[in-house]
Amino acid sequence: MDYLAGLNEAQKAAVINTEGPTMVIAGAGSGKTRVLTFRIAHMLQKGVDPFNILSLTFTNKAAKEMKERISKIVGGNEARNLWMGTFHSIFARILRSEAEKLHYPSNFTIYDSADSKSLIKDILKQLGLDDKSYKPSLVLNRISSAKNNLISAQAYLNNVTIQSEDRQMGKPKIGEVYKLYEQRCFRAGAMDFDDLLFKTNILLRDFPEVLHKYQHRFKYILVDEYQDTNYSQYLIVKKLAAVNENICVVGDDAQSIYAFRGANIQNILNFEKDYPDLKTFKLEQNYRSTKNIVNAANSAIKNNKEQLDKEVWTANDEGTKIRVSHTLTDNEEGRMVANSIFETKLNNQARNEDFAILYRTNAQSRSMEEGLRKQDIPYKIYGGLSFYQRKEIKDLLAYCRLVINPSDEEAIKRVINYPTRGIGKTTIDRILFAASEQDTSLWNIIKQIKTTNVGVSAAVQNKVMDFAVMINNFSKMVDKLSAYDLASNIAQSTGILKEHFSDKTPEGIARYDNVQELLNGIKEFCEDKPEGDTSLRTLDLYMQDIALLTDIDNENEDDRDKVSLMTIHAAKGLEFPYVYLVGLEENLFPSQMSLNSRSDLEEERRLFYVAITRAEKQVNISYASSRYKWGNLISCEPSRFIEEIDEKYLEYDMPPQRVGKSSTGFGRTTEIENRPTPQAGKKTMIYTKKKQDPRPSATIIPPRKKMVKVTDNIPDDPSFTTLANNIEIGFRVQHLRFGKGEITALEGTPPNVKATILFDQIGEKQLLLKFAKLKIIK
Repeated sequence: MDYLAGLNEAQKAAVINTEGPTMVIAGAGSGKTRVLTFRIAHMLQKGVDPFNILSLTFTNKAAKEMKERISKIVGGNEARNLWMGTFHSIFARILRSEAEKLHYPSNFTIYDSADSKSLIKDILKQLGLDDKSYKPSLVLNRISSAKNNLISAQAYLNNVTIQSEDRQMGKPKIGEVYKLYEQRCFRAGAMDFDDLLFKTNILLRDFPEVLHKYQHRFKYILVDEYQDTNYSQYLIVKKLAAVNENICVVGDDAQSIYAFRGANIQNILNFEKDYPDLKTFKLEQNYRSTKNIVNAANSAIKNNKEQLDKEVWTANDEGTKIRVSHTLTDNEEGRMVANSIFETKLNNQARNEDFAILYRTNAQSRSMEEGLRKQDIPYKIYGGLSFYQRKEIKDLLAYCRLVINPSDEEAIKRVINYPTRGIGKTTIDRILFAASEQDTSLWNIIKQIKTTNVGVSAAVQNKVMDFAVMINNFSKMVDKLSAYDLASNIAQSTGILKEHFSDKTPEGIARYDNVQELLNGIKEFCEDKPEGDTSLRTLDLYMQDIALLTDIDNENEDDRDKVSLMTIHAAKGLEFPYVYLVGLEENLFPSQMSLNSRSDLEEERRLFYVAITRAEKQVNISYASSRYKWGNLISCEPSRFIEEIDEKYLEYDMPPQRVGKSSTGFGRTTEIENRPTPQAGKKTMIYTKKKQDPRPSATIIPPRKKMVKVTDNIPDDPSFTTLANNIEIGFRVQHLRFGKGEITALEGTPPNVKATILFDQIGEKQLLLKFAKLKIIK
């Protein structure tokens, strides 16, 4: 019981109360992983059989680390027998055991998003639909949303509301695409990620004996990050826990940020309605961050109405205040962040891996990357091209998938003519057409090419048969060779290694190295076995192991000492000493898409909370006055979220002077401010003139002023000129389109000066003076 000595009272209570329905509300940095780990270890110490414990974690990497920690506490190899992993990995395992009940092969392929989009494109072509109108990603999102709400293709087609929505979007054929997608996946013996949950629900619904089996196997169920579960996950957990009701959910409603993926915050908010005799434990002490960071995050999230009652606190040091920085452009923001990282590394002897730059959208990484490169600071982008998404890796893995499941259509299409073996696109299209006509798999047509009327020459038939024989020979070796030996054989026999080895360009050498690195990983998989385990680790086991890896799971040692760049969503569950939160501007963060409802805006605020609480020592927030969007320079306002932080926890690079309380917190002032930019010695003069703000203070989502770039449809009149260098506050000016008005504010340095003008007829506009032709009038 020594392991309990290191827990605080709240953590200890959550660990030792193992019976009955339990909810652990875990604030940011409060040690929830520690509680989950020790709770499972405590159950094992009490004699609970590890085969009776189901633990659903956030990533496979987290599950592996938890198992290792549990092993150190309880000793032996019992932790290896736990059913521990992500929803998708655990239920893929169950589906493989019960696959024949759903008429799937146990070695079914798991399609990633690239496979699914490729199949969608095929179906759109088959139906004669334009993939510019029916964008594969949009169609796939609709299908995914339907599956997460347990709506089958037939139910989708029969649902009047859904059909009406599709017609209003101008995409009435999505239901037909979904039906064909479902059929083609089934024919190929494949499931996509959403199917792993969708089919599990069907399995538990239609086969009571299977439900009974797993209800009695899983006597204890633990779910991490419960606030991020969707309807499909919620139903699976509820069904499995129905008999014993020894269910423990751990989560933080303030960190529910995946509504766009179907997550339903009501699952945690209403958990007590499902289990009235619920025991609730609150982990409120933050061990990660300084007082300033914790209090700043609390002051922001308290603006949300929908939340569970808790007060996160910390006994850590006060720490430095959150620094709020302003730059004129997003490029300057990138330079400023890079300079700050460089200085912090020098002053605090910090490593690159101590820093994270977080942003709302992936597109924001560009200016950050440019700044870091100029300072020669190494970095890694999460959410970029994963190792397993590189072409050469997907090619070899497609062969491996095909060897295990010859019906895998996406794998066949990818490798039947790679490396080139004289089977052209026309032949592949004819094989596809024959399979569709006969309602059978591509593989059945390929292996019977000699007797099936596909309409190809005898020479091509021979090439197709050679391919089929090669794949069939590999398939016979699956149970006889290790994963490494068979994968090496495939890489050599197919000509993949030879093709990359003979390409002596830098890109070709890199591709060859990547294939070798994949083979190294397979060899490591074969050798990574418990002591005394002499079983053969085969290729099908390896493919199951990597099918559901995430970017975080794929991280290797070479990526460690680099600055991390990622979206805030990708940062969930991570922590860093120093966090830079960039692009804090209205319509960017909060996103413009979130300003339609209170629930959407509250989710954005939870995302802001997550971003701040990733930091241990220091948070730096920055925003730009302008940034390029779709090729146009747009004007930006500071995010409302900056104002929502109590000022006593903030430190501005130039304190804003406020008039009342504007929607952004940055009101106009009669003062002249000198704001230094990151470039030494260069200053930006910002002149403003006080005027009454007409916006109602009670508006939750106020209208935002837009900067107008005026470049066309202006009559040629020499008396109207650009006035960037000789214009002042208070000048009366005339614009050919907008009429007469008064200059109320100027900001920026030539040639990028922008003017705020209050026009007599149409109200306030912001104009870039290098584009706006004006005439000074008396």
